[in-house]
Amino acid sequence: MRPGISIGSAPLRRRFAVGASVLALGAALLAGGGTALADPGDPAASAVDVTVNAAEGQGTIPGTAYGLNSAVWDAQMNAPQVQNLLSAANIGMLRYPGGSYGDIYHWQDNSAPGGYVAPGTDFDAFMGTVKKIGAQPILIANYGSGTPQEAAGWVRYANVTQHYGAKYWEIGNELYGNGHYGSGWETDTHADTSPAAYARNVADYATAMKAVDPSVKIGAVLTLPGNWPDGVMAAGESADWNHTVIPLIAGKADFVIVHWYPGGSDAAGMLNTPSQLAGELAQLHDQLDAAGVADLPIALTELNSNVFEDTQPNALFGADAYLTALQSGVFTVDWWDTHNGPGSISTAPDGATDYNDYGILSSGTCVGAVCEPPLNTPFAPYHAISMLSHLGTPGDQLVAADSGGPLVAAHAVHRADGDLSVMLINKDPAHSQTVALHYAGFTPDGSAATVDTFRDQATAIDSTTAADTGTWTLPPYSITTVTVHPKSGTSAALSAPGAPKVTAAGATSATVSWTPSTGGKVDRYEVYRQVGGTSELLAGSTGTSVTVHNLTPGSTFTWNVLARDSAGRLSRPSDPVTVRTGTPQDAPCTVSYDLTGGWGNGFNASVTVTNTGPTPITGWTLAFTFPSSGESVSGYWNAVLTSQGTHVVATPVDWNGTLAANGGNSATFGFTGANNGAYQDPTVFTLNGAVCTTL
Repeated sequence: MRPGISIGSAPLRRRFAVGASVLALGAALLAGGGTALADPGDPAASAVDVTVNAAEGQGTIPGTAYGLNSAVWDAQMNAPQVQNLLSAANIGMLRYPGGSYGDIYHWQDNSAPGGYVAPGTDFDAFMGTVKKIGAQPILIANYGSGTPQEAAGWVRYANVTQHYGAKYWEIGNELYGNGHYGSGWETDTHADTSPAAYARNVADYATAMKAVDPSVKIGAVLTLPGNWPDGVMAAGESADWNHTVIPLIAGKADFVIVHWYPGGSDAAGMLNTPSQLAGELAQLHDQLDAAGVADLPIALTELNSNVFEDTQPNALFGADAYLTALQSGVFTVDWWDTHNGPGSISTAPDGATDYNDYGILSSGTCVGAVCEPPLNTPFAPYHAISMLSHLGTPGDQLVAADSGGPLVAAHAVHRADGDLSVMLINKDPAHSQTVALHYAGFTPDGSAATVDTFRDQATAIDSTTAADTGTWTLPPYSITTVTVHPKSGTSAALSAPGAPKVTAAGATSATVSWTPSTGGKVDRYEVYRQVGGTSELLAGSTGTSVTVHNLTPGSTFTWNVLARDSAGRLSRPSDPVTVRTGTPQDAPCTVSYDLTGGWGNGFNASVTVTNTGPTPITGWTLAFTFPSSGESVSGYWNAVLTSQGTHVVATPVDWNGTLAANGGNSATFGFTGANNGAYQDPTVFTLNGAVCTTL
């Protein structure tokens, strides 16, 4: 939770060869586009190639996708004008009672000792708004100053007495901020404030709440990798928050919760952070997988930036971040928040006044002589959230979109009705950007496209139609969505195959299975690997299972399964499946890689290498590659480390250069790493060129 009217809180990389042919998956690579609402005087650079691959599925948009926070200190949270605005923005999930208030709020008497509760914000009033706008609630059970019994009573009232059907329940808010690591904004009255105690208590909450309603889903608080206090360990502990909590909640929690407020001192830096979010969520998936709970859903229940919060830069950030998170498997993204109140006044790069207000609607208040717009006036992020539904609505399929330019972000959705929508975000505050759209796995019919645009400092979204000419011009600092229509007869009538499951995985092979496609006769199924904006055919099968061989050890892949009919047409892709290969178990060496501490933007690691082969090695070289582009080595000891990009080579010092045969000894060295975002563990190590077993 960030500061508001009352209390607050503290704080598969894509690749595409621009201009190259894209694997069309049985369909020719076609181009489409048009001219979209550009300022005539703006200079237009050479066109940025954006390629959409409709055969590369990234999951279906859930009904909970587009979420928002509501807070009991907000007297306007249930006002009819606000309800109408949230309904118009297609908000699908509302979070209550508001960030850190969740750990002081008592639902029975609508009180929050130490905080302010506005009139008309009780639970039933909140649920009136939820029902009116057709959303779902996500509720914060009071962990900090409450009990499992109090939470169970809330479940009983909500779902047994009132029949609200409240499905999602978080156990507390940012409990890692309870003072255990030295910073204490979150209320926690437990005698033991450690992550282990939190995890054990989550199990007690889950037991009590599910005894009342077994259908409720219980969420546990985690930290997002690359963000404080991820990697931090308190005195006497051997693991950080996530590595302590995740194993203890396995089988007890139904989803996990993270928050994200990327830092940065300027708009340009902030607008580049959504690419970091993808890596940080990938690392979180890795942590869940390592604990045997890879399928635990992730909720991003607070999102905002810390730069120009109510002006256009944050709107561009918001649209990009929502979609990046959803493409990374998050089931809800909840913006912070509905109303928040102004802070320090500044000027955004486009000249607009920024009130440092984290809300999507104006509170109508002032800082000195500078006043916000009238109460409930939508800020730019409100319109960005509204633009999400112009791209796709629940039930539509997210598909790959790859941009060839750093100032243009792209996202795409294959709609349930067959149309394809592409969101193009121009991050340049001063100049328009020209985009050439290309398609793989989809053939547009060439008719006029629907174009929705949210311009810089606009007060509404412009909607129009435009001829499909192959090129689109994006106004400065804008969000543009282009929707094109499919050519008749180019798509199979077959449904997408069911979500694949990994049934076996080794060092160089993996087996996946899926439920059959329906709607017609399947000639064969094909398994494709996602490689940025392209898809690589790996294997085919006439059944509903296949084993793929010759995979790279220690790697993570994302695959889709598509069905092909007798006419050669492909179905829509299945939901994606993540496939992880191990390292050889009979390798001539072993390596253990252990994180020994972290502080958000840096970490320490220890590496131990052992020669298990029959011949001693004198003068060894150990090589590995960081999975995340933001990782690097900043210091080292007991070895000499050199780097080229993310590739690292370690060589011995004078006293540990010999590795005895058959595991007779080991060499251990350490290093300090710097990270900008994720800092995923290397998975493949080679000793003098031979792949080792990673322990």
